[in-house]
Amino acid sequence: MKLRYLLTHVEFAIAAFCLAMQATGQSASPSQQQIHGPLTLALAIQEAEEKYPAIRAAQAQQAAARSAIAVARTAYLPRADMLWQTSRSTTNRPNIAVIPQPIVPIPSPPARPVTGHSDWNTATGALFAWQPFDFGERESHVNAAKSGYESAQRATALTRLDVASSAAGAFFDVVAAQQTVTVQQANVDRMTVFAKTVHVLVDNTLRPGADASQADAQLALARTQLIQAQTQEQVRTEALANFLQVPAQQIVIDGKGILSESPAGDLMETAIDGHPEAQQQAAFLDEQKERVHELSRSYAPVFTLYGSVSGLGAGLSSTSSSPVFEGGTSGLAPNTFNWMAALQVTFPVFQFFTIHEQGKQQKAQVSATQATYQQMLGDLSAQVKEARAMLAGARRVAENTPVEVAAARESEQQQQARYKSGLATVIDVAIAESALAQAEGDDALARVNVWRGLAGVAEAQGDLTPFLQLQSKQP
Repeated sequence: MKLRYLLTHVEFAIAAFCLAMQATGQSASPSQQQIHGPLTLALAIQEAEEKYPAIRAAQAQQAAARSAIAVARTAYLPRADMLWQTSRSTTNRPNIAVIPQPIVPIPSPPARPVTGHSDWNTATGALFAWQPFDFGERESHVNAAKSGYESAQRATALTRLDVASSAAGAFFDVVAAQQTVTVQQANVDRMTVFAKTVHVLVDNTLRPGADASQADAQLALARTQLIQAQTQEQVRTEALANFLQVPAQQIVIDGKGILSESPAGDLMETAIDGHPEAQQQAAFLDEQKERVHELSRSYAPVFTLYGSVSGLGAGLSSTSSSPVFEGGTSGLAPNTFNWMAALQVTFPVFQFFTIHEQGKQQKAQVSATQATYQQMLGDLSAQVKEARAMLAGARRVAENTPVEVAAARESEQQQQARYKSGLATVIDVAIAESALAQAEGDDALARVNVWRGLAGVAEAQGDLTPFLQLQSKQP
């Protein structure tokens, strides 16, 4: 009895594979990812933020910028270089004067008088170097890396905002396309009923045969418009599926919260300098300023402490007046040791002119970045005002479309009655039907556009959270 509660071998293998993929940090392909249940606006944004590759790319860049801080801090650590060298060579030295060159090695005394003998030579050692202080140059380099990391963080937030806003826009497009399909389907249904009525009247010789042809033509036109609307719905759904990284066939839209009454509330105004794009530019400006400070600290003496231990080994003995080739493995291990400790001070005297010009160049870059930042604040403020103007217009349209629908429905009913009484033509009825379809479409899209306008304001202000909170309150 308990066997029915156990996983089958296949299910167990699939579960193990999914766990392995999760453990290695790999994500499933779009065809393997699924969305369970109807897709709401909030869920669409959440799925896009979790799955769209652009966010993962921005997060990787952020991780790289964070590592750059650790790299900059390693400049405070001492440096250690180690060497081990073993060679077998002759050490004959002619009595000549050679111009310094890196091609032919010339041994130093002592040298064997016999040409062709070789011996082992070994050199090993370690050199430690450390700067105890640097007048703030390394600190400026670390601060610049921190500003770069902050800029990368803001870039990730901006990417997340762009993806979330685009996903919300794609969701609105699908809802609007579905409403257009519904309206066009209703138009086809009405025109089908009307065409059948016309054919009955024509068959009973109560109307001329031309009316039947006109009614069929208007019905065919309505069907064409329905096909076009269905095509647009499929295109919009594919666009949304791309943001969610799932097949379009899995998407089932839940647009009740969007198609309900337009929200009466509004979004509070926020400081424009809190926008991720403005914060990213501000962090980049701080980084440029740190570069100026770093250059100002680079024209200073460099104090370096050195410590060295070394060992040498040679198969040629120099303890007697006549060098002796000891042979065998002599020279494979060091037998002479040395140590050294030193303080070195260097000062790039003539680097002043280069550093001075570099400082001027970097200050100009700071000025350009400052101007760009100010321009960005102005552009973002203008975008918020434009978004609020669009929202106000959408609200006014939403208030007017019910009147448009009521008038169009009444006109359609009157034209139907007039045609049955012989006072109107098929074209008159078709025009009324088209006006009714247009009015119904305008009314459905008006509510969607109010939500789209609210999302536009939230995007312009740099944060979709207040918009999602407002949307979650809808029934």
